[in-house]
Amino acid sequence: MIPDFLAPYAAQLEQYKLESIKIKAAPLAADRPVSADSKFRGLPYLPLAIPYPVDEAGQPMLLLAQINLRELPTNGMLPALGLLQFYVAAHDWYNMDQSKVLYIKPEQLETEICEDYSFLPPNHYEDSPINYEHQLTFERAIEYGATQDHRFELEFDGMDSYEYSETLNEVEQELFQQFLDADGHKLGGYAAFTQEDPRGIDSQSSPDVQLLQIDIDEEIMFGDSGVAHFFIDEQALKEGRFEEAYFYWDCC
Repeated sequence: MIPDFLAPYAAQLEQYKLESIKIKAAPLAADRPVSADSKFRGLPYLPLAIPYPVDEAGQPMLLLAQINLRELPTNGMLPALGLLQFYVAAHDWYNMDQSKVLYIKPEQLETEICEDYSFLPPNHYEDSPINYEHQLTFERAIEYGATQDHRFELEFDGMDSYEYSETLNEVEQELFQQFLDADGHKLGGYAAFTQEDPRGIDSQSSPDVQLLQIDIDEEIMFGDSGVAHFFIDEQALKEGRFEEAYFYWDCC
C-alpha cells in the first residue's frame, strides 16, 4: 500500500509495481531426509534420470534452495507445478561462474527418485553459507520500487530517493525506507545489494530480472553480511528456460 504522503507520486509508483513472493525461512535442528518440500540447503528431490549437478572440477554442487512451485501462492511469475533447484560450487560458492538452476517438470517427479546420497563427501557442507536446512513458507506481495535496484528511476520533484527522504519528518522517513526496502528472502521483485546493482553497469544484463534472493539471517551468511541472487533474462523466464539463470552475490 502506498503511504498517504506519497499520494502525489502514486501514478508514477504504480508504473514501477512488481509482483514478488516473500520467503520466511525457519532453520531446522538437522538436515532432513530427501523430500520435495521447499527448503534452503538439504538434499534435493532429484529424479534418477537427471544427473546430480557437478562443478568444473567434477565435484557435487551444493543445493542452496529448492522451491516446490505447488507450495507458492497464485502468481504470474512461475509455473504452477514442478521444482526449481538452485546450485553453487560446494567449496567455491563465491565463484559466480559456477552455478546451475534445474527446473524439474511435474511428470519427472513421478519417476524414480534418488534416495542414496552417499556419494556426497563428508565435508560437503563445510563451506556452505547456509548453516542449517531451512523450512520455507511463502506470501505474495507487491513492491513499488527499491532504492538500490537500477530499474527504479523515479524522481520526486526532481530529487532522487535519498534527497527526497531528507525532506521528510522522522516518521515519514521510516515509512519511506520500509516502502522501498528490498531486503529479505524472496522470489521475483526488486533486489537489494550491499554494494551496487551489477545490471546497471553491464548493458547486456540490464534487462535481467530477479528470480531468487537469499538474504542474510541468523544462520545464513554470504561473505561479510552479503546478499545472494539468481538473475535471469525476462524472456527466458517467460519461456521457462531456467537453466539460463545465473548467480550473483556481494557483501560489505
